[in-house]
Amino acid sequence: MNRKLAIGLALLCFAVLFIPGLFAPEHLAPPDLDLRYAGPGEVFPFGADASGRPLLEYALQGASVVALPALLAGLVVAFMGVVGGLLACTGSSKAEAAVQAFGEIVGALPRMVVVLVVALLVPKEARSLLPIALTWGLLAAPGAMDEAAAVAGRLGGARFVEALRAHGFSRARIFLFHIIGLNLRPVVVRQGVETMMQVVFLEIGLSYLAVQDTQPSFTHGDSEKSWADLLYLGYQVFLDVETGHALALGLGLVGVVALSSVFVTIAVRSR
Repeated sequence: MNRKLAIGLALLCFAVLFIPGLFAPEHLAPPDLDLRYAGPGEVFPFGADASGRPLLEYALQGASVVALPALLAGLVVAFMGVVGGLLACTGSSKAEAAVQAFGEIVGALPRMVVVLVVALLVPKEARSLLPIALTWGLLAAPGAMDEAAAVAGRLGGARFVEALRAHGFSRARIFLFHIIGLNLRPVVVRQGVETMMQVVFLEIGLSYLAVQDTQPSFTHGDSEKSWADLLYLGYQVFLDVETGHALALGLGLVGVVALSSVFVTIAVRSR
């Protein structure tokens, strides 16, 4: 795929996913039983739920739940990847040992167990996806650091830096442009975007379990709805309930999340 087309499609996906969250209502509209399970033709543009409330509000609130935490988790992973790649270019045995120790300790932790512990420690009145997302990002960082260090190692590490220094390039140009901009960029951006996607899917999974068991969610307050609510409502179509429009909306949002990761990976690939 053409790089410019991939960039445009990636920006479009992110706009569809995250910008609507800025306009999410604090509370859902009052129920209107006359519009129960109404389709998109009656309640534009996505139809209504079992109480006649617009599914658009579900989509908006779900976007507000995941947007900022997923973005911050992705930035954490990308930053840690950059750190791992730059430390591999210093030629310091102590730095390599520190990165290896960090990776072994954090990488050995069971992610889901740690995430659930963090979720349980957050007070009920302050439930949010943010601490869960940052924890997931920290646990995913060793993989990004290892891959970035491998890329730096293939460049030649400290020898690559010294060779460019011998040609008169400044350290800022070497590290910021040649190492990060040209060589680490595909790795750290892809790792960051994949982490964002994982956080979104993690939120959907946790919220779906909570909805299924009629329990409060770990990721958002009781007044908010997640994209998991759309899927839970939509899957009732297999029980002969007219919720196919909700299932289509939920799966469509999940598909856009996955496609955004694909398009970003293509857009930042090495030349």
